[in-house]
Amino acid sequence: MRVGILSYPMLFQRDGGLQVQVRETIAALNRIGPVASRPLQAQLVDPNRERLDTFDLIHVFSAINGNYRVVEAASEMGVPVVLSPLLSPGWDRASGFRARVADRLAGRLTAWNVQTSYAQTKRALQLAKLVIALGEAEREAIVSGFLVDPVKIRVYPNGINKHFFTSRPELFRHRTGITGPFVLMVGSINPYKNQLGLVQALANMNLPVVLIGRVARQDQVYLDTVLRSPWVRWLGALEHNDPLLASAYHAASVVALPSHGEVFPLAVLESLAAGTPVVMTDENALDLRESAFALRKAHWHDATAQRAAIRDFIDRPPEREAVRALVEQYTWQRVAAGIADSYVELLSSLRADKPDAADQQTMPSYGEQTELVRQAEEPEGTSS
Repeated sequence: MRVGILSYPMLFQRDGGLQVQVRETIAALNRIGPVASRPLQAQLVDPNRERLDTFDLIHVFSAINGNYRVVEAASEMGVPVVLSPLLSPGWDRASGFRARVADRLAGRLTAWNVQTSYAQTKRALQLAKLVIALGEAEREAIVSGFLVDPVKIRVYPNGINKHFFTSRPELFRHRTGITGPFVLMVGSINPYKNQLGLVQALANMNLPVVLIGRVARQDQVYLDTVLRSPWVRWLGALEHNDPLLASAYHAASVVALPSHGEVFPLAVLESLAAGTPVVMTDENALDLRESAFALRKAHWHDATAQRAAIRDFIDRPPEREAVRALVEQYTWQRVAAGIADSYVELLSSLRADKPDAADQQTMPSYGEQTELVRQAEEPEGTSS
């Protein structure tokens, strides 16, 4: 089984959670070996040099940034697509209805020459033969916000590299000289991630805040504003496999992620794997049972709740091994095994249900499909 992995063209011009997810998924899939007596080979696809129909299956990561065109192209070639959409759990029935109304209005005003990002995402979800959600919250967002049949959705979370479970604090303390309590935030530096909000929430606690992450040129002024606090220290961007990153997770008293929204953030999983508690946004798809002793959620602009949770973790830190136990099952190999099983199941079902050539129909264009969907949908209320 030859599996092609694709996302948007500029994906690897920066580094973050999605980049790690793609790399680790490919590596873990290729470690599995034969699946259902068939060898499994997964690789990144270069669409400038390779045709999609040379693969048995295409797996697309992210439903935005124009990736619906990849799904369309593969579907037109008859290649089944698995889609990991990575959608915000904030989507629900009401927001989906409003987005569809806006899409119809934009279409009618422009003779269907303008496509909203919602419509593009929905088209990718409709054309995909299988959709993979990172958690139950994202699954519900896909069903409620985009009207996707839940039958074709599977749930597989992100994984965690083993070295985060065995991390030690000494390297971080030696490199930085920070030996006391501090709060760590890992992620891109920008207003959406909300580093400034965290610093302001902790302004009167005299508590060091260490930031690790890349800053884009347009966000340099934002970083300068954050660094005006004497309690903030920025270590720049670190590679995902840098031992200093794992050591920082272990050394921190608390890891904070008060961003406007997350799907299934690797920074949270990696922190818990290091045994460090987390305070994060409540707009996320991460659901760990009986985790309140080590994982607190608060609204991104609720400074009082964030400050209280961080203070509580510093005063009463949870037992490190108990924290690690929350995520010990989240290994990339286990995730990849489930995904590989889904690949086999999908291909087997398609072979069994393959129609005769006479029964196959030409796929409608975007405008035609949008109009068909509009005609088929029943009027909806805006209540969730």
